[in-house]
Parts: sequence; C-alpha cells; structure tokens
Amino acid sequence: MSAQCEITAKAAAGAPMSFFERYLTIWVFLCIVTGIVVGQFAPTLFQAIGRMEVAQVNLPVGLLIWVMIIPMLVKVDFGALAEMKQHVRGIGVTLFVNWLVKPFSMAFLGWLFIRQLFAPMLPPDQLDSYIAGLILLAAAPCTAMVFVWSRLTNGHPLFTLSQVALNDTIMVFAFAPLVAFLLGISAITVPWDTLLTSVVLYIVIPVVIAQLWRKALLAKGQGAFDAAMEKIGPWSITALLATLVLLFAFQGEAILRQPLIIGLLAVPILIQVFFNSALAYWLNRKVGEKHNVACPSALIGASNFFELAVAAAISLFGFESGAALATVVGVLIEVPAMLLVVKVVNASKGWYEAG
Repeated sequence: MSAQCEITAKAAAGAPMSFFERYLTIWVFLCIVTGIVVGQFAPTLFQAIGRMEVAQVNLPVGLLIWVMIIPMLVKVDFGALAEMKQHVRGIGVTLFVNWLVKPFSMAFLGWLFIRQLFAPMLPPDQLDSYIAGLILLAAAPCTAMVFVWSRLTNGHPLFTLSQVALNDTIMVFAFAPLVAFLLGISAITVPWDTLLTSVVLYIVIPVVIAQLWRKALLAKGQGAFDAAMEKIGPWSITALLATLVLLFAFQGEAILRQPLIIGLLAVPILIQVFFNSALAYWLNRKVGEKHNVACPSALIGASNFFELAVAAAISLFGFESGAALATVVGVLIEVPAMLLVVKVVNASKGWYEAG
C-alpha cells in the first residue's frame, strides 16, 4: 500500500458529513420552491439564461457543473486502483451491481412505472424524457458522497477509495455507450455527438483538471491539500443548489400543473436504491467478504453521481425536460434514502457476520 493511498484513505474515512450534506434534502426542497417562485415572477430573465448556449451547451450551467464536479474528483486517488487485489470479491460484486444490474434494472423500472403504471398520471409528451433521466441517474455510480456513507458504516477506507477510482475510470469509457444502448432499447433517440460532447465536458475534462490540481496540491504537502479541500468543499453543494434553482425556474409551470410528478418519479428511484443495496450486501455475504467491505460496496451500488446525471440531462434534453426533473428527484431523495440504508447495514452486522 502506498503511503499516499494510506493518507488519502484516512482522510476519506475521517471526513465528517457536512452541514450542507446532512440537510441536502431540505436545501433541495427550498431550491424547488425558490426556483418555482422566481421563475413565475421573472420568466424573461430565465429565458435569457436558457439562450446562453454555444454548441448546445448552456454556458452558465456548464460552469456550475464544473464547479460541482471538479472539487469532488480532486478527492479521488487513482493510485488506489493498485489496492483492488486486496478485495477482489468485493470489487467483483461492486462492478456486477453497478454496471450489469443497476442501469438495466432502472431501465426496466422506468418502463414499468413510467410507461405502464403511472402513464395516465404523467404528461404523455414527457414519458420518454422521464425514462431517459432515470437511466442517466443509474448509469453514473456515486463518486464523492460514498466516502460519507462508508464512514458512517465504518467501511474499509482503502476499499472505498479503490472502488470509487475504478468506477470513475470505467465511467470515462462506458457511460456514453451504456446510456446510448439503454436509451436505444427504450426507443429513445439521442444524437451520439451530443452524448459524447457531454462525456468529454462533464467526465473527461473535469477528471483531467481535477487530477492535475490534486497533483499540484500534494506537491506542496498533505497540509496544503487538506486546507484546499476544506476551502473548496462547499463549492460543489453551492453550485448544485444554484443549478437546481435555475432548473426549477424552468420546470415550475409543469410542477404547478401536476405536483404529484415528483412523488411518482421517486418511486422507481427508491426501489432502485433499496434493491441494489440489498443485492450487493447479500452477494458480499455469499462470497465471504468482511462487513466493512460489504457496506461501502452496497452503498456505492445504491447511490448515484447525481451531479453528472443532472449535467448530462440538461445538455441532452434541456432545462424544461422531464429528464432533468427526474435526475433532480434523485438528488432530493438521495440523503434520506441512503441514511436509511446506512442504518440497516449497521443494525444487521450481527446477522451478516453470523453467515
């Protein structure tokens, strides 16, 4: 184990859940209300913001997405990939659930709930868009918040680091083909050039910038790195909340017409969270992994890199799309749903180890 990996793992394991993270659901709800209100009172302002585009990329949103994503990616140590051999079975479960179960099960749940069960209660012209948003959410495994969930379950810090680094590496290459494939089998057409542009803008470039920044900070010493992380930590949440205000300023009219939309979209997302976490937790028990490995493996399979999902949905379908709204519902329920999963895996430690 490299000394740098060990230091990064300890920092990740000891990072407390911030005030903004703990009450993220409340902030998202306030952004919904604020966005709807200001959108009704100042529609021309937000229409002007919506027109600030270059090559189908909204410039204000693009900037906010970078501010959201890059500070999170600075925390990721790709050197931790060397530690995967220590927990091959746990990594195998993580990869299986994250890339072979989660996206496909969400595509099925989207079809079942959005196209079948809930279709009469949803705007017919947005059904495909809602499903697309759910798929984008499921195709982006969690990056930053999984460190928080892992800490709350006393998860193995190096395993958590290695699975995050591996997921981010896979996401660079697999996100676009996987999303395109699942949208295709869902009969939703997305231009490949737009999808690839989103991947380059919101995955490749941020990863490169973040890792160069990380290297420069670590060259100054661990103290300089920790100080910078503390300083830029609030940037991600602040940019996310600003993006949500913009999004709901555009979505306000549709939500006021049909306020049950948010609740209906939450149903498949919640089922997805609990199904994937339970599956990963059980599979880790079956293959004989330790509890402190099973917990972060289950938690990364249940949570999402919702910042990327929101960015891709806005780029591909626009502010006013059902896809953008579906990804934001994922943000709304992320914290309470994951805290419930954390509580369950902690309470079931005796059952797990008895197996």
